[in-house]
Amino acid sequence: MREGSLPARLARSCRVCLFAAGLLLSVALMAGCRGSSTGTAASGTAAPTARAAATGAPGPASAGPATTSGSAMAAGPATTVPAGPPAGADSSCPLQQSPCYSPHQLRVAYGIQPLLDSGISGRGVTVTVLSPAPAPGDASDIRQDLAAFNKMFGLPAARIQIVTTLAGAAAPWQADGEEVGDFEVIHAVAPAATLRVVLFPATWSQRASNATADMLAGLRLAVSGTDVASISWGLGEHYFAKAQVAEMHSILLGAAAHHVTVLASSGDNGAFSDDWFGGRPARELELPASDPLVLGVGGTMLTARPSGAYLSETAWGGSGGGFSHLYARPAYQDGVRRILAMRGGPDVAADAGHPGPPIVFAGGVIETPIGTSGSTPLWGGIIALADQYAHHDLGFVNPAIYRIGRSPSYHQALHDVTAGNNDVTAGSATAGSQAGPGWDPVTGWGSPNAQVLVPRLARFASSSQA
Repeated sequence: MREGSLPARLARSCRVCLFAAGLLLSVALMAGCRGSSTGTAASGTAAPTARAAATGAPGPASAGPATTSGSAMAAGPATTVPAGPPAGADSSCPLQQSPCYSPHQLRVAYGIQPLLDSGISGRGVTVTVLSPAPAPGDASDIRQDLAAFNKMFGLPAARIQIVTTLAGAAAPWQADGEEVGDFEVIHAVAPAATLRVVLFPATWSQRASNATADMLAGLRLAVSGTDVASISWGLGEHYFAKAQVAEMHSILLGAAAHHVTVLASSGDNGAFSDDWFGGRPARELELPASDPLVLGVGGTMLTARPSGAYLSETAWGGSGGGFSHLYARPAYQDGVRRILAMRGGPDVAADAGHPGPPIVFAGGVIETPIGTSGSTPLWGGIIALADQYAHHDLGFVNPAIYRIGRSPSYHQALHDVTAGNNDVTAGSATAGSQAGPGWDPVTGWGSPNAQVLVPRLARFASSSQA
């Protein structure tokens, strides 16, 4: 994410400092202000390496049983998803100083609300995210944060699972802004889905070798025991050794074989990857999003009416995109205009600009995220809806997305973003691409109209598995 005009930087939040998280995490917490949230903490107990709880308002949380292998399994509470904002809940952004879109507005804009009204809410689906363990003093309690978010917007209790295998179990409920933002966006889109996080050590930021090793270890856990893995962080392809690239691809092959859908942020530095660990900025894609087995998610700037009715979108200037240095064009991209010999990204996009969805912290702090850490979990929630709609995990969905993009229903299922670019100046070099009709290396095929996309995705992805 970026702050103002500086790509891939992180702003310090009111309560949560993400310190060096901008190196890899695609999030910037901006426009922090004091809101009126009155959420209360939830309670839960579980085994030391994995925690599970239900959080929400009203009513106390209940803890579920957990395994000792680093993942938690617990049955979620019954949920009733309202057709619209309940009485007393906010149907629009509660911020005064900075605009944002409430969960209801986003669900209307992206065609999600009709699915929720029909009972498609992500029930029975687990969505896993990756997040760093927070630095001391820079954390909030994820149970309290989600309870505050749910109370403010009239959402049902969230079922959460915490995997502490890599980070240790000293403070499993402590979260940084990345974890809170990912969970709240997914929960807004798929309120009955189980939310699972794999925490990795805070020491990832000390050197590139830590970051690449932690990404591989975290990814291996994230794609195990889940239906969807939504990864809001990445690192330029050139940071990974050949053996690490092969190891990551092997992990993703295993995920595809078990019908796990993996999505990843395309990055927030436009046509360049980051240069946080030294060296010159490289014009390249970031891993894991550049792997052909991953659905890469870029960013847009959404314009909607106060009701949430969709008006238009343009490309978000920080949206990571371009062409891989590692992977040749996969078969599903054959014949796509503007894609030549190498894998192009991103594949899809969604709102990553300002205004965006709010992140709510317990104690009355509300912030708005800028970047592909907003768009990636939004797509993760939509895949959860599609899994429930299909009555099975869709798994590797990229061929189905590209099939829809080539079909007569393209402009009904997806919003084609044709304006804007991801031009970025790094040093003396300026590079980027222009959004245009159909697929482009800034926004992919565009953003979702879920009420049309989900049924087609379920059908096309299911037929490719047959």
